Amino acid sequence: MKTLPQFANVFEPALLKEIEQKGQLMEVKEGTIIMEPGQIVRNIPILLSGSLKVTRPNEEGHELLLYYVNANESCAMTFTCCMQQFPSEIKATAEEDSELLAIPIGIMDEWLVKYPTWKSFVMRTMRNRFNELLKTIDQIAFQKLDERLINYLKEKAKTNNSSLINVSHEQIASELATSRVVISRLLKKLENDGKLLLYRNQIKLLKDL
Repeated sequence: MKTLPQFANVFEPALLKEIEQKGQLMEVKEGTIIMEPGQIVRNIPILLSGSLKVTRPNEEGHELLLYYVNANESCAMTFTCCMQQFPSEIKATAEEDSELLAIPIGIMDEWLVKYPTWKSFVMRTMRNRFNELLKTIDQIAFQKLDERLINYLKEKAKTNNSSLINVSHEQIASELATSRVVISRLLKKLENDGKLLLYRNQIKLLKDL
């Protein structure tokens, strides 16, 4: 197991040693589904590089984007599922080629009692994700679709660290719970306004967005 210097100021040395010993290193390709609804959570993922997209699918196959998990972060939904021993209610997909540590849930309770920094990491993760979910709810309830689209594009560019986004109109529509026709119309308007450039399954964000 490789060392994890990026967590040296996050976890105490004893915990860091246990993470390095008990965590299973996994490399996943872009598009790989890490977790699906109904799946039993057996591991807590800590992302070392790349990003994960967490969505809430419905029976019709649409997926509402909830939040992204970036490097050195974890997924709050897996914490809540493993604590209560509930099946997953979300879908987690690798947004790009990613590397993560899978921590067995059997040691979750032990670490919460044994290591203050682990408890802080779990609580901070849950608080941050809760705030992101509130932001998502606010956007759905109070923002117009064009504003939600702009926020979506900016967040995706931030997560990928690039102003060039590889995404189809169909994917955007699915994650914003609307139709492709509506998304295509709004994107074309943004292009006409000089906010972005449209390519085949790619969008280039401009500074004025």
